[in-house]
Amino acid sequence: MGQAGGGRTAGRALLAFLALLIVSAVWSMIFVPLLLEWWPAPAEAAAQIVASSKGSVAGGDIQIDLGKWLLSMVPANLFEALARGDMLPVVTFVSLFALAASRLDDGRRTTLVGLFDAVKDAMLVLVGWIFVIAPVGVFALAVSVGIKAGLGAFGLLGHYIAVLVAVQVGLIILVYPLAVLFGRVGPLAFARAVLPAQAVAVSTQSSIASLPAIFDGAERLGLPEATSRVVLPLAVSIFRITSPCANIAVVLYCGHLYGMDHSLLAFVGALLAALVAAVSTGGLPGSITFLAACVPIANAMGVPIAVLPVLLAVELVPDVFRTLGNVTADLAVTAILSRDRNP
Repeated sequence: MGQAGGGRTAGRALLAFLALLIVSAVWSMIFVPLLLEWWPAPAEAAAQIVASSKGSVAGGDIQIDLGKWLLSMVPANLFEALARGDMLPVVTFVSLFALAASRLDDGRRTTLVGLFDAVKDAMLVLVGWIFVIAPVGVFALAVSVGIKAGLGAFGLLGHYIAVLVAVQVGLIILVYPLAVLFGRVGPLAFARAVLPAQAVAVSTQSSIASLPAIFDGAERLGLPEATSRVVLPLAVSIFRITSPCANIAVVLYCGHLYGMDHSLLAFVGALLAALVAAVSTGGLPGSITFLAACVPIANAMGVPIAVLPVLLAVELVPDVFRTLGNVTADLAVTAILSRDRNP
């Protein structure tokens, strides 16, 4: 494939990623409220969790002013936004800064890229340290939750895990007919091709580690190498179909604990924040990116974030399904984009 062909494939891939991320978000917005209405959280345990968390608020429908919300996307103080964990205005600033940097001459742009490459490498070292100490912190958090909220908290956390797993399993199931209908592959053939990558995903919780198995799956389906070698690395890097689904579900669950209802504008804000979080939090485990991804969505919906650290204590189980769904969608979208090239 020539450079122009690769560019066209990458452009089509980005559009497909965006469409599927929107599907993921909308699925969560429909499924989770219906599930919680049919199977609500244990009321007593929910009250204990809310009472043991700081920043409790009364339930109700929080009204969001559209003008103020749009203005909040442009940070008056970037470092203050970073300190609050308000990632949506930060990403807005970074995007505008990158656009402005692209207008610089080659010499200055090269200097700037070198600086941020060094920052990236230093951050990767820091992430390595976090990988080592994160399990200890999560364990301590789980113990703290149990002490503060009592045994009832564990029943509620079990309910939360079940809701998160259910919404993600539902999304994964939806991916299969999408691959069959739009990718023109057989359902059994797709299931067999993606199974090895799914096994790697479950055992490693890493889409990058699953990449060789996804390539093998693409080869088994007879997908053109010219397409898969462009789409799959791009998908593993920036396309996480379960991110909007799971992160919105987390925030909706928090709102459910506070007895909140949400307006249409709140859901629109959640959609935009979830899309930004999906492409800005990097290919790291959910336990590391959990707060960075969920806090902007909570802010957009007016949901208190006090309970989020409690839910972080059990993120390990839902994170398995995040990776499982991501690798399944990576192969599915490759099949869809290969449709016109199949004989």
